[in-house]
Parts: sequence; structure tokens; C-alpha cells
Amino acid sequence: MNGVLPVDKPEGPTSHDIVARARRGLGIRRVGHTGTLDPFASGLLLLCVGPATRLAQYLVGLDKAYEATARLGTWTDTLDRTGKVIDSTGAWADLSPDQIRAAFEGQVGQRQQRPPAYSAKKVGGRRAYELARGGETVDLAPIEVEIEQLQVLNIRGPDVSFRLRCSSGTYVRSVAADAGEALGVGAYLTRLRRTAVGSVSIDAALPADQLSERDAAAHRLIAPLEALDHMPVVELAADEVPRIRHGQGVPNLGRAPEGLVALARDRSLVAVAEATDQVLRPRRVLA
Repeated sequence: MNGVLPVDKPEGPTSHDIVARARRGLGIRRVGHTGTLDPFASGLLLLCVGPATRLAQYLVGLDKAYEATARLGTWTDTLDRTGKVIDSTGAWADLSPDQIRAAFEGQVGQRQQRPPAYSAKKVGGRRAYELARGGETVDLAPIEVEIEQLQVLNIRGPDVSFRLRCSSGTYVRSVAADAGEALGVGAYLTRLRRTAVGSVSIDAALPADQLSERDAAAHRLIAPLEALDHMPVVELAADEVPRIRHGQGVPNLGRAPEGLVALARDRSLVAVAEATDQVLRPRRVLA
């Protein structure tokens, strides 16, 4: 097997647990994921299988889409339902629907977002969540993210359901917490489901409990070239393929803009290359 396998992760297991299931179920050692989901979250996890594991770095930065539910009136240390309650208030009941919608939907655009203390960000070589669990104060610097779309779907009591599409690296927990702070009542995430990564939808995903069914997995497998549909594609001439596979560049000849491009022959991916005005230089070559 060689390609990208979309999997629907249930709540509970870690992303690494799903990778381990895939290795056992499919009988393939070379499996890796392209971006973690918290254990309490569910939804789309892209697994790179076989030689396509070399493509993981080109999929990690794709934008993501989520559906989530936040609960107003409570602060937790992890910004989600798995954390310890720090404080709570009933003042959320005095808020109007318009105020609540504005606090969430007003976050659309480029913004500075502070990652949660309980996150995988590294501080001095250690994960922030390790320091936080050890009782240390963690103060992470804000990062620039972009929330492309955010729509409040439903407001029912203190619970606010919403969907969003955002840049890679955006913390949906922080989106909920920032809305709570703007409203002055706090908020934490009670539900999170990833519904898309780049152009891949959750509708294309294999249920995690079918990871031992090789035929079902093969049916869902996305070909390497299709998985890189966010890159320009250059079709190589037959005599260029051996040169690329030996790590040699070939002339660009105006075939691609500067940046990363997918090099293909007969609609099969040969390599990912860096394009300049003059040359297409391979960066990752598939076997």
C-alpha cells in the first residue's frame, strides 16, 4: 500500500494509538500521521502509508475544518472538558445571542492567538503540557493564525455550537476560551470534531474500527499525487525521470511557478521538487 489514508478517529484514543492500530491491522510498518488530534477529539486523521510517509511534511500545514461546542460560564486549566475547573459564573445567562455570536464570529481573520498551557508546544526542549502537569507556570508566546470562516450554529443555554475553517496550528480550545474572555464569563471546549484537512473531507474517511480490513482501507486510499492537489503538477518527460530519481535537477522551462511542485509521470508521483526560474530540483523522491 502506498498513499494517504483518511481515518475517522473516535473520542478516546490518541493519534499515535490510531497509527499503531493501522500498523497492526494493515500489516505495514511504515505508517505515520500528519497532525495530531487530542484524545477527547474525534474526526479526520490523515495517515501516510508506505512510501507516502515521505510526504507527511507537505500535508501537516494544510488548513483544517472543525465542528465544536463550547460551554460558557466556566474556566478550566486545559481549556477543554478534560481539565480542572478553575472558576465558574452564571453571568452567561445575561448575555444576548448577538453578543455571543459576535464574540465567536468576530475572531475571523488573521490574529494573534496564545496556545494553551496544556499543549504540545516545546519550552526549553520539553512539551508545555509536561511542565503544566508538573505544576510549573507556562506562558507561551502568541502565534499568528488565520480563521478563514467561523459560524455559530446553535446557542442552547451555556452551550455554543460552531464550525470553523482555520490555518494549521490554530487551537480551537483557544478560540472558545478567547470568546469566553471577550464575554467576561469564561468558556471551555466540550466537543471537537475535525471535518476536513485541505480538500479531504471526513466523508472520505475509513472508520477506525475497520483498520484491520485491508480491502476497505485500500478502497479509501488516496494516491500520492492526488494527496498533493494543493501543489502545481509538472508532467515529466520519460528521460527526465531517471535524473530526478538520482537527485538531479531538470530544466524548468516555464513549467511551474517558484515554490514546491509535484513531479509526475503518467499521473503517478515521482517526487516533490523546489522550482526556481531555471530548474526543478527534487526534495523528496518516491521509490
